[in-house]
Amino acid sequence: MAVFIQKPTFVGWTDAPPRGTGTSMNLLRDLYISRGAAAGFAAVGVFWGSFAALVPVIKPQVGLSDGQFGVALLITSIGAVMAMWLAPLAERALGLRALGVLTAMLAVATLLPGQTTTGVTFTLAMLCVTMASGTLDVAMNARVSALEAQVGRSLMNLNHAVFSVAYAICALSTGFAREAGYGPGAILTGSAVLMGLLMLQALAAPIADAEHEADDVVVAPLPWTLLLPGGMIILIAFMSEQATEGWSALYLERNLGAGAAQGALGPALLGITMAVGRLAGQIVANRVSEKMVIRWASMTAGIGGCIAAMAPTLAVAYLGFSILGLGVSVMAPMAYAWIGRMVPNRYRSHAISRISVVGYAGFFIGPPLMGFLSEGFGLSTSFFVIGVLLFSVTLLLLPVLSRFANLRAG
Repeated sequence: MAVFIQKPTFVGWTDAPPRGTGTSMNLLRDLYISRGAAAGFAAVGVFWGSFAALVPVIKPQVGLSDGQFGVALLITSIGAVMAMWLAPLAERALGLRALGVLTAMLAVATLLPGQTTTGVTFTLAMLCVTMASGTLDVAMNARVSALEAQVGRSLMNLNHAVFSVAYAICALSTGFAREAGYGPGAILTGSAVLMGLLMLQALAAPIADAEHEADDVVVAPLPWTLLLPGGMIILIAFMSEQATEGWSALYLERNLGAGAAQGALGPALLGITMAVGRLAGQIVANRVSEKMVIRWASMTAGIGGCIAAMAPTLAVAYLGFSILGLGVSVMAPMAYAWIGRMVPNRYRSHAISRISVVGYAGFFIGPPLMGFLSEGFGLSTSFFVIGVLLFSVTLLLLPVLSRFANLRAG
């Protein structure tokens, strides 16, 4: 299939980013450079953090069993994947306003799930959310990739860390709001208002120009021997992340007797440790090979998933989810960076878009998979399967991708 790529140009750099030396100043400079995309990452984190901590109350509110809840999320994934595939067209049509408009669409969609009372209305509401979230996800990752090419610095880990921080804060805040007696409708309305503020930042910050010129269009023939294993690494990372986000609170409350705030601490710990891991990844991105980082990260995350699955107490489960978060945090950003280095500059956007379509399916496969496994075998088994899948990255996918990298190097 012929895929057309746009060489990005950048507009609106009317002031200079913070200058200075040291790690903290470098992080601030990188955040300033990518502040428009970072607002999009934060908005996505706001919704999914709030939703993760609301699963134990939304599921009975709409009257769905574990398996039915998984089916509902699986149905919504179909529209989300379609939206991701068409995201470049949406970004091109919206131009400079793309990130702001897509953030606004997600804010509006966020209002819907909390008002639902049946499985059908919940599925339709979540379909709106996942389509808006999926389109924004692809668009903001493409913008970060274009910025990386322009400034010659790694920015992907930092922006994914912004998502994790927003996710953790909103998961914890939602747990406390539930303890205070607020329901899903009120909590998600507050989340939508916060996204509205982030939309203003996305609109105000300079972003890639979406105008297209015929001379800048090229066809990108890229082998699936590169795209498929790279996309599968991202898929397993995102699937593990989203499965834990969506089901850890329910697991802690149902299996280990946690209260609302204690249950929300599960996804919150995941978000916090993922933020820490990604900030560390931003620092070491130019010092350690992506292959080595992904190998150790996937093994660490797999161990964490297995610990959480077999945890006899809340403390052990928290430890497992924390270890899983530290490991899984850098897998996707490092895979993006590795594949980006293995393709010519003019083909990078196409490569990112294609592995995103494969990888982001993990966000939507994870929750239904957890639902099906939980229905038949229990949530402990579900998390154990997630751990095994994480081990498969090191055992199966890394050797394939490494072989391709060695062939290109040769």
